[in-house]
Amino acid sequence: MIRSRVIGCGACLPANIVTNDDLAKKVDTSDEWIRERTGIRQRHIALATEKTSDFALGAARDALTDAGIDAGELDMIICATTTPDESFPATATIVQSRLGMAHGAAFDLQAVCSGFIYGMAVADSLIKTGAARTILLIGAETMSRLLDWNDRTTCVLFGDGAGAVVLQAHIGVGTNDDQGIINTRLFSDGRLHDMLYTDGGVSSTQDTGKLRMQGKEVFKHAVTNIAAAISASAEAANLPLDQIDWFVPHQANQRILDGTAKRLGIDPAKVISTVALHGNTSAASVPLALVTAVRDGRIKRGDLVLLEAMGGGFTWGAALLRW
Repeated sequence: MIRSRVIGCGACLPANIVTNDDLAKKVDTSDEWIRERTGIRQRHIALATEKTSDFALGAARDALTDAGIDAGELDMIICATTTPDESFPATATIVQSRLGMAHGAAFDLQAVCSGFIYGMAVADSLIKTGAARTILLIGAETMSRLLDWNDRTTCVLFGDGAGAVVLQAHIGVGTNDDQGIINTRLFSDGRLHDMLYTDGGVSSTQDTGKLRMQGKEVFKHAVTNIAAAISASAEAANLPLDQIDWFVPHQANQRILDGTAKRLGIDPAKVISTVALHGNTSAASVPLALVTAVRDGRIKRGDLVLLEAMGGGFTWGAALLRW
């Protein structure tokens, strides 16, 4: 059986750090108010001259170095983003060009905060069918471009950055002991659109609009849907949750992370959290948290890791892999 194995990972964040105290100078909020409700202490915010592709490229180069390969060995680039440089072409093609890659294919994928999980499912399918052997998957965002900086309920939540992994075909025997992606599970419910969306777009208002959110409703659905996705992935692999070594969730809010762990009886020590340092970086959030835990030595080769996310749409999903 062909498995999609992660052979390298990388990250890139804006150098500009904005703390809660910095935000309190601009909007009616405080460090205490933000920490109590979200767990966030700071976030990285892109400068006016920086683009999503800049961070995507930085994460891509870091992941390729970690994998020990160059762009010439890639067959494909997938960039999960809801904040592309331009309406078209795809940000992935900009990264492709800047890597000096003149072959293969590159495209963007849009599932908001679930984008990286959706990207893993797409990349895994392409590798398993033989359409590609080595794929660079990036989650990259400049969510700060979509924020209403007068809305203290949303502007404090988000940050910018990118994370990436290199996935490569690997022959396994078809058991949960194989290295690589074991399964992915994807879900969506478009009826929940009004709970998290932007009030603009190319074909509606001819501008990007601003992010709008019903916080309490998002929280309620997030805990329920994320828990369901985790359970679906574990059940498909016939694995009890306590056999999974690490859970790498979308970093939206510490209370969502805690609520999901409590609902499923997961040991909080197994949940990777970087929300305090990065805030919600949408499609970049899962790979940024993953890279953090790999680099600090928590996630080791052979560990079972479950990634999960939920985003606007609503979209949600999970990916189970052996590192």
